[in-house]
Amino acid sequence: MDIKVALYDARPYDIECFGRINRNFGFEINYFREHLNRDTAVLSSGASAVCAFVNDVIDREVIDKLLKNSVSLIALRSAGYNNVDLRAAFGKIHVCRVPAYSPYAVAEHAVALMLTLNRKIHKAFYRTRDNNFNINGLLGFDMHGKTAGIIGTGKIGKVLIDILSGFGMKILAYDVYRDQEYALKKGFEYVSLDELYAKSDIISVNCPLTKETYHLINKKAVDRMKPGVMIINTGRGKVIDTAALIAGLKDRKIGSAGLDVYEEESQYFFEDFSSEVIGDDMLARLLTFTNVLVTSHQAFFTKEALDNIADTTLNNISDFFKKGEIPNEICYHCERGPCLKKKEGKCF
Repeated sequence: MDIKVALYDARPYDIECFGRINRNFGFEINYFREHLNRDTAVLSSGASAVCAFVNDVIDREVIDKLLKNSVSLIALRSAGYNNVDLRAAFGKIHVCRVPAYSPYAVAEHAVALMLTLNRKIHKAFYRTRDNNFNINGLLGFDMHGKTAGIIGTGKIGKVLIDILSGFGMKILAYDVYRDQEYALKKGFEYVSLDELYAKSDIISVNCPLTKETYHLINKKAVDRMKPGVMIINTGRGKVIDTAALIAGLKDRKIGSAGLDVYEEESQYFFEDFSSEVIGDDMLARLLTFTNVLVTSHQAFFTKEALDNIADTTLNNISDFFKKGEIPNEICYHCERGPCLKKKEGKCF
């Protein structure tokens, strides 16, 4: 059967990677630079599936428009799915994702942010470009012997624990679903959020965005943290209350922050605003702090991850249309674990 796919928010690297991997599948892929939203859903006309990314808006109105175009599958090329109204989609259109593409990519990027902030590599780079070899103000600390608090011990969190354990750091972890066997094997401890906040020198956010994790790190959480704590977020932007983060930075309660995600990133991340003024006051404020590093949602961005994303996404599409199965389907029943409604390889 001929399978047509409308791939939204297509970047040159997406087109190259999906085009190369698609040689094994033979789908007809139409690439659109535009984001998927209520204005661009019309571009899906004639497609059997749409392929969407993190900044596409897939709400009830968009879902209804996709249905009118006879689209039967939304194939997310991401692990996160908070941009999809799963309740509106249920019983109407199937949604699948890429649950794991390269936990090493994201975990290694988190460590890169930690090391850069700690040893002031970004400041040293600009100094030496100006022939300034003074090291005053570049003092860091030994990560060996310090305590890292890991929020979220899924695939990424576990890789991060392995890396930081190799540095000789003590690991404290928090997760609603505790893997005690893994903790015993790796020698780390699950604790409450309060204890993690109080004892951690570095806190890394590696959990998904849910109703429970929205603004998990807020003013009350910051107040309970150690003075000078480093906060790293490679998970989802809205897990951190940006206003509370800025207040903590201004009060010097937070010593530094490395952010690969941001609450309102969809308007800016993956785009070039180098010749414009940033209209988002909070993002603009964050960019003024010399002890804050902001990267534009690039933690996943490795060759291996891109290949895995393309391969899994196209396999999801193939399994759905050729086998009637979706191993990586997600619906609003699935958010807390295996879907109890799932039958014959599909949620409905």
